[in-house]
Amino acid sequence: MQYSEIMIRYGELSTKGKNRMRFINKLKRNIEDVLSVYPQVQVRADRDRAHVYLHGADYKPVAESLKQVFGIQNFSPSYKIEKSTPALVAAVQELMREVYKEGMTFKISSRRSDHSFELDSRELNQRLGNAVFEAIAYAQVKMKAPDIELRVEIREEAAYLSYETIRGAGGLPVGTSGKGMLMLSGGIDSPVAGYLALKRGVDIEAVHFASPPYTSPGALKKAQDLARKLTKFGGNIQFIEVPFTEIQEEIKNKTPEAYLMTLTRRFMMRITDRIREERGGLVIVNGESLGQVASQTLESMQAINAVTTTPVIRPVVTMDKLEIIDIAEKIDTFELSIQPFEDCCTIFAPDRPKTNPKIKNVEQYEKRLDIDGLVDRAVAGIQVTEITPQVENDRVDELIEELL
Repeated sequence: MQYSEIMIRYGELSTKGKNRMRFINKLKRNIEDVLSVYPQVQVRADRDRAHVYLHGADYKPVAESLKQVFGIQNFSPSYKIEKSTPALVAAVQELMREVYKEGMTFKISSRRSDHSFELDSRELNQRLGNAVFEAIAYAQVKMKAPDIELRVEIREEAAYLSYETIRGAGGLPVGTSGKGMLMLSGGIDSPVAGYLALKRGVDIEAVHFASPPYTSPGALKKAQDLARKLTKFGGNIQFIEVPFTEIQEEIKNKTPEAYLMTLTRRFMMRITDRIREERGGLVIVNGESLGQVASQTLESMQAINAVTTTPVIRPVVTMDKLEIIDIAEKIDTFELSIQPFEDCCTIFAPDRPKTNPKIKNVEQYEKRLDIDGLVDRAVAGIQVTEITPQVENDRVDELIEELL
């Protein structure tokens, strides 16, 4: 028996009332984006559940992709069966012979959306339960929390049979909470912050500051690869590269070393906010964790935040480093993040940065700089690239064969 579809159950969408179909339709589009590397796969979403029709695609990689899509509570791979009692009996017996082991318990749960079918749900449960006993004399029934719950669904076009329930990522479909600008460095924290924002439905665009020749092409590629890791949770991401060399050189040449980091971060915040405004974002997202480095004390955050009134979301602000690393390993960004490329936050890092910078001092030092001109030139020089999900090597080979 070969799986024909994957049936998807929604998570928090059940609480969305009149907005429910907007959330469901967005989830459908996200699933289609993530599964776009499988051209034969089709997705249908109804009010109660969604269906991914495999049409011959390999179930395992499709299921692995679905595990990452926010908005999915769980899903079940299903077999398509001829809509008749004899066909269902034969399929149930064949499947149970494969998966049932002595000492296990089972339960039949039937659902009949086609009310013209010859048996109702109760009768179907009884008939298929008897079929299991006919095939496996030692089988045991348990109505609550059985080892195997065999689900049978009678629809207009066919019957479907499933027994596995696989946990999804939960959360909200990406894009249902609006757009945010993720300040993406090459470190461990910011990709985790991006992941957590995606989980709450925020559609992110990644803003990365590059300072060539101080930062290398390898550092830029690393940041793009980190953005690509995040695409598996919600589809394509716009990667925005900001030229930052001029600003960093001006700050280094004209202001005290102790305030270099604070001034640098204030410029980053100004530029990100300008990009957000021009591209229709609602919030700024960053990976700041309280007290982790000098620029992440409360005093520093206050001084840096003073340049904008836009909400700044810090998903990892209360986490310690080990908690952040745990998530980074889970989402497969950790090994990339620890690659030894300098980012623009570290190239001019002072030996003794101010941990409690005074806003009046910061503003005084900024008078030495052409703030508007520097920000305008940086924003005018941005480069936007669309980052798409990675296709695994074996899948690349399959796609090449299809094209040939």
